[in-house]
Amino acid sequence: MNKVHLIDCMEFMKGIPDKYYELAIVDPPYGIGESNKQRKNTPCKRWKSAINNIPYEKKEWDGEIPGKEYFMELMRISKNQIIWGGNYMTDYLYPSMGWIFWDKQTGESDFSDGELAWTSFNKALRKFTWLWSGFKKHKPEDRIHPTQKPVGLYKWLLKNYAKPGDKIFDSHVGSGSIRIACHDMGFDFEGCEIDKDYWEAQEERYSQHAMQGDLFSGLDLQKEIYQGVFL
Repeated sequence: MNKVHLIDCMEFMKGIPDKYYELAIVDPPYGIGESNKQRKNTPCKRWKSAINNIPYEKKEWDGEIPGKEYFMELMRISKNQIIWGGNYMTDYLYPSMGWIFWDKQTGESDFSDGELAWTSFNKALRKFTWLWSGFKKHKPEDRIHPTQKPVGLYKWLLKNYAKPGDKIFDSHVGSGSIRIACHDMGFDFEGCEIDKDYWEAQEERYSQHAMQGDLFSGLDLQKEIYQGVFL
């Protein structure tokens, strides 16, 4: 299963049984107005969809952090959670030692040095290093969303926090990077995206990726990954 629903995640989660997903990896709005920012080295007018080659429309999706009901539903339907931007959401999250720091290697720029994710795992803090500074990237990757995260980041999360056979959920799919990572690594995935423009863009991005074909099946990759051979 690998599917993204064009729906408000709150409506979708109401119909999901308790603890249905083994792991939720989510990137909800942080409430910091990221969608409307203008930076001197990556002005918004230069951000174009790599798929349809049109400028991003100004969106208002980053106005507020989801409320208490969102976090209650997320934790009801999933056994474990990884929540990007958790440092902005401490009113709704219990103390955890298992934070993740993504070091973006931004160097001398006006970008943040990285991002934080809260996790429900009883693990030590872990750091992931992957260049992602404006148009400088560790690996080339089509950019279709202003706050897009690299596929490599999600593959690292799956390798280190998911188990073979886990069902993965994302409430705010955005660019679809997590969907591609789950496809490549053989995990069942289900997600939600409320914005039709982004939903269509990630559908096309995923279809183009899936059509490229796989050297190994997803299950074969899981066997290699968890034996410590792959990646």
